[in-house]
Amino acid sequence: MTESRGTGAPGGESAAFEDDDYRHAVVDLLGAIAYGELTAFDRLSADARLAPSLEDKIAISQMACVELGHLVQLRDRITELGSDPSVAMAPFRQALDLFHAHTAPADWWEGLVKAYVGDGLAADFYREIAAYLDTRTRDLIVSSLEDAGHSDFVVDRVKAAIADDPRLAGRLALWGRRLMGEALTQAQRVAAERDALSALLAGGVDRPALDLAAIGRLFTRITERHAERMAALGLDA
Repeated sequence: MTESRGTGAPGGESAAFEDDDYRHAVVDLLGAIAYGELTAFDRLSADARLAPSLEDKIAISQMACVELGHLVQLRDRITELGSDPSVAMAPFRQALDLFHAHTAPADWWEGLVKAYVGDGLAADFYREIAAYLDTRTRDLIVSSLEDAGHSDFVVDRVKAAIADDPRLAGRLALWGRRLMGEALTQAQRVAAERDALSALLAGGVDRPALDLAAIGRLFTRITERHAERMAALGLDA
């Protein structure tokens, strides 16, 4: 059961934004997601060059375009809140760049799994936090984390490849576990280093706190969803 969260009551958003710390935390979170969208666009554009067919190249390019559209929406919301989007994204550049450096795919198949599993992990983490926000911000974040067509395309391609070469399953299963470990490490590092995000989880005006037990359940849910994605690919988590 998910904890009761959010500020859905009338006036909840305005009441929340009367808290300067809350506004700063929202900008921080939007900056993190926006930079994630920017790197996803850049990475998917690079993955398109590895595509084995024109059909695959077009599909990946379409995904990249969706990520760019999400970035524009997040940028506009950050600007609306009175902040510079580039400044809001900057604190997360090192952590996310480091994650991608540590998880650079060796081939097309690892790139597909990363697009599905790695991006899914990040999306799950941000959706969990967004559930504690005002309705408008929550809806924007959930919208920006939509699948972008990853699931059906990746599952179809990876399962077909494993059917052709069963040995591929073992390598991609190990790759999925590595992505999980790296993603959790970076998520915990970002949350620990950013005071605004820590304060957000601690609650505030018209917002519930996220206690240690709830944090534990949060990471349990993320782990379970990761296992579901791996199973959908025909891989062991």
